[in-house]
Amino acid sequence: MQTHDNKPLDDFIEYPEAEMLARSADWLENLQRRHSIRNFSDKAVSRTIIENCIKTAGSAPSGANHQPWHFCAISSKEVKRQVREQAEIHERRFYDGGANDEWLDALKPLGTDAQKPYLEIAPWLIVVFSQKKGGIDSEEKRQNYYIQESVGIATGFLLTALHNAGLATLTHTPKPMSFLSKICNRPEDERAYMLVIVGYPAHDATVPEHALHKKALQDIATFL
Repeated sequence: MQTHDNKPLDDFIEYPEAEMLARSADWLENLQRRHSIRNFSDKAVSRTIIENCIKTAGSAPSGANHQPWHFCAISSKEVKRQVREQAEIHERRFYDGGANDEWLDALKPLGTDAQKPYLEIAPWLIVVFSQKKGGIDSEEKRQNYYIQESVGIATGFLLTALHNAGLATLTHTPKPMSFLSKICNRPEDERAYMLVIVGYPAHDATVPEHALHKKALQDIATFL
């Protein structure tokens, strides 16, 4: 029988049930204050904060623990300008015929359009890449598994960490996203998965009413 190296689980904290209920309620309230915004301030955010949040994302579970992700954090004004220019080219195509009427109708309550000034205004852009090849060591080039699932979980960790740190976020997925690979100079076996805009909300930031409507528990969960 094959043996595996293991270590004792010595950092798990078991809380009394009353404290667990309180913590779960507090965390729910905290995460319910996370909103996608499109009005960002240019107020600077410390690189150390961004590093801590990316390290949090890097702690996510993944297929075979290969950690098939790479995070490109952009603060350069010139690089952000390039991202905006390329993103808006694709967005204009999307809104000018690339998307069908049903898709565009679904977006109307959010008030989105092809203009993305926040890509230059926000202090940080984080591009999340998925990796086809990798391994537990960065120099490995083995097959990765459950790539989309793993990167999706890590992206959720990232958004939660950024919110917990006191920052506002917006997720953006321009199609196609290959221009992000070129701008960030990433290898051919990586694909841009998501672009996360990060910073402080502008003083006049708003949240679409449509985005505040969340499905009730009975509509999203079944208990058997």
